[in-house]
Amino acid sequence: MARKNMLRYILLGLLSKKNMSGYELNQSFKNEIGEFWQAKHSQIYPELAKMQERGLIQHEVEITGMKLEKKVYQLTDEGRVLLDEWIRTPIDELPVNRDEFVLKLYFVKEVNDPTLMEIIEQQRDLHEEKREHLLARKAMIFPTEKDKEKNYGHYLILSHAINRETEYTNWLTEVIEEQKKHH
Repeated sequence: MARKNMLRYILLGLLSKKNMSGYELNQSFKNEIGEFWQAKHSQIYPELAKMQERGLIQHEVEITGMKLEKKVYQLTDEGRVLLDEWIRTPIDELPVNRDEFVLKLYFVKEVNDPTLMEIIEQQRDLHEEKREHLLARKAMIFPTEKDKEKNYGHYLILSHAINRETEYTNWLTEVIEEQKKHH
């Protein structure tokens, strides 16, 4: 099965929320979307050009300041149809989890491996830090029930990410306790 160009759908989705410049789209990957999907500046702009060629988006040039031009992109009807089709298409397989830490654990041979506790504690700290970051974002983005209802999908994935990090942190804490019994 051919791989979908997920960046295209993400950009369509972002533009369905509001018209944005390339810079604003790039910032979305550093903030909102970056919590669960990564894209570089060097990927975003070429994809915007391809999408415009295909009639999925269009842009208007706005002048800011004295003479700084910026392109503000917006969805076309064709882009909106493609986004709606993608959202309605069922997902029939789970994504592959590429977790370097889990891969390293797989190759640890002995319960008393001297580096084991160090890498487990480091991972627990990283996941706890991420969990705290996500909790703060949730409180900031969704302070009221009305905010939650306006962007319910975003609320759901943020809640999912918090649950994932909580479970991961709990599991690592259990592993640390088990490791202490062996030392």
